[in-house]
Amino acid sequence: MCYFCQKNIEDIDFKNTEMLSRYVSGFYKIKPRKKTNLCSHHQKKIATAIKRARQMGLMPYTPK
Repeated sequence: MCYFCQKNIEDIDFKNTEMLSRYVSGFYKIKPRKKTNLCSHHQKKIATAIKRARQMGLMPYTPK
């Protein structure tokens, strides 16, 4: 079951980088659905939030 569906969380904010970093691997790649156990709806929202946070400079694209 999807974590966000269980907790009834609809708003995924790109400014919450602590929460978004759980869905990024050690090489800063977005984890696939099978590893995150999210539904397709929330996986798409997480991916767009991570991409938006990267574009705004809140999250890095690559490791240092």
